[in-house]
Amino acid sequence: MNGVRAMTDEQEQLERLAAFLRAHASVLALTGAGMSTASGIPGYRDEEGVRRGRQPVQGPEFRRSDAVRRRYWARSLVGWPTLAQAEPNAGHVALAQLEQGGYLGALVTQNVDGLHQRAGSRRLIELHGNIHDVICLDCGARHARAAIQHRLVRDNPGLAGASARPLPDGDAELEPAALEHFRVPDCVQCGGVLQPDVVFFGDNIPPQRSADALQLMHEADALLVVGSSLMVFSGYRFCRLAAEAGKPVVALNIGKTRADDLLDFKVEAGAQHMLPRLAQLLT
Repeated sequence: MNGVRAMTDEQEQLERLAAFLRAHASVLALTGAGMSTASGIPGYRDEEGVRRGRQPVQGPEFRRSDAVRRRYWARSLVGWPTLAQAEPNAGHVALAQLEQGGYLGALVTQNVDGLHQRAGSRRLIELHGNIHDVICLDCGARHARAAIQHRLVRDNPGLAGASARPLPDGDAELEPAALEHFRVPDCVQCGGVLQPDVVFFGDNIPPQRSADALQLMHEADALLVVGSSLMVFSGYRFCRLAAEAGKPVVALNIGKTRADDLLDFKVEAGAQHMLPRLAQLLT
């Protein structure tokens, strides 16, 4: 009996999501970490929106401190392969299909894993950057993160075979006892400081990227949030802007969001399960 009722509820939710997309000509999708957990990439928060584990590296500290950079790159050496090997899940593919079918006008993601691009999303802004790229803070040269990994492994063989619980965004739960001999990669062009091309905690989104994303929200007539608790303001502000403009806001997310009081409705289900069914119904 419970199974039948659950199936009925899910079908009702699916129909409601489909009606929402049909009713609006230009829906903006905003995605977060919950979009990629089915691809094996851990999220930052639990279902109550509470951060798991210790505070991530802060951008100003990374740029100021050699010790912080050594800690970051040591943990990344061990944790990045999990992210690098991740594949788009069915939810990523379904969002690309909904865009191609004209049911989504554009997509803004808070994720840095690059999976939306690989799944086929085209009108896309990666709000917090892409961790597969690395930039030199001195000369601006760009490097592939995969190439940096080869150098990290070559120069730090003692950590190359280490294993640790993966954490979000290519991090790992690892606290090496001594890092004074750890070799941090530098820029092969100028010898300068390298940083992944992402917006660290404590940093601001580049102004043009922020303006472009806000323009997409201005052009949209509705907002669909997928897999985000919206606890970070850079995502939450889209909900506020939509609500202030009288545009409906709907969420597909398991657990609490910061914008629950702004939502027209919320579907508590995994994106990898619900979105493919939605795309099949609509496209």
